[in-house]
Amino acid sequence: MKPTLHHFWLLFAQIATVCLGILFVVATLRPDLLARIAGRNNVVLVQESAPTVQGPRIASLADAAKKAMPSVVNIYTSKEVRQRNPLLDDPLLRRFFPGLGEGDTRRATSLGSGVIVSNEGYVLTNNHVIDGADDIQLVLADGRRLHATVRGSDPESDLAVLKAEGKDLPAITFGTLDNVQVGDGVLALGNPFGLGNTVTHGIISALGRNHLGINRFEDFIQTDAPVNPGNSGGALVDSGGNLIGVNSAIASQSGGSQGISFAIPVSIARTVLEQIIRDGEVTRGWLGIEPQELTPELAVAFSLQKIDGVLIRGVLKNGPADRAGLQARDVVLEIDGKPTRDSAALLSQIAGLTPGHPATLKVLRDQKPLQVPVVVGRRPKPAG
Repeated sequence: MKPTLHHFWLLFAQIATVCLGILFVVATLRPDLLARIAGRNNVVLVQESAPTVQGPRIASLADAAKKAMPSVVNIYTSKEVRQRNPLLDDPLLRRFFPGLGEGDTRRATSLGSGVIVSNEGYVLTNNHVIDGADDIQLVLADGRRLHATVRGSDPESDLAVLKAEGKDLPAITFGTLDNVQVGDGVLALGNPFGLGNTVTHGIISALGRNHLGINRFEDFIQTDAPVNPGNSGGALVDSGGNLIGVNSAIASQSGGSQGISFAIPVSIARTVLEQIIRDGEVTRGWLGIEPQELTPELAVAFSLQKIDGVLIRGVLKNGPADRAGLQARDVVLEIDGKPTRDSAALLSQIAGLTPGHPATLKVLRDQKPLQVPVVVGRRPKPAG
């Protein structure tokens, strides 16, 4: 039979379907190959799960653990500390022995966990795990020991990025919080008490936890997965083995796990990671205002009909807010159209603004709404 245009069209459609299927498989399992083909030599690759589904369905939690465990490292740090001589506290001895030494120095060691986020050797962990350390060693799941240096840190979110001396490392797949719900099962991976790679299981107990006094910027995932000292900086993964948080703190009266642990969500972790890799530091927006929660008592005092927004308690002189005309006693209702529910939300929204760019604040002043344009400043680095 002589081929017709219809036959050629069917053949083309079949070839296109096969090619798209191959491209989908490669993009899902080996996205790094696409980057190499495209010539993206200077791009840090971060593997992601599918946007609509949290990665491929996995039959059991053992498969999720198997997928994530190679990317979780044990971190061992050490630093020199000076032991203060208790005799120095005696003013009489200091008077008659002015040359009394300050004490001996010793090496202090600590442990923690981290997550490999790029096969080029970038590792995400907590700032408090590596703070002040002058020697950092990583132990991988396969037993390899690598030296690492601090690429950058962000004390206000308690995150830090390390650069390990290694290539083609097993990077974790990034998940998303879009479909995460309270009650979902999660795994916490890390190095509790220096035991080595350990996996614990629990559920998400709450989302968006703040006002805990742990970090300056808080939006924690709360879980009941057992987390203990040494787990800090480790991975919190979903049932598909995808990273959704970095384990950071526990609520405990004994120092051990009591079923309340907190993880920094992957959304914050990724923003910090990308800024540190690109710029070596984290840059946040700043307005120079002192916020205060709007309580029912304050609402009555200011004759407000609703308890919406955040009260401006004070304005820094010559700061961005002051130059824009914002005043103490103004109530911030929105920033660029997004409502400000409380002080934590307000600070997070301001931090997410780009320094040097304009923003518009909707405020309530003397019970009248106002639109106030302001040029965002750069948040000063925390003291110390």
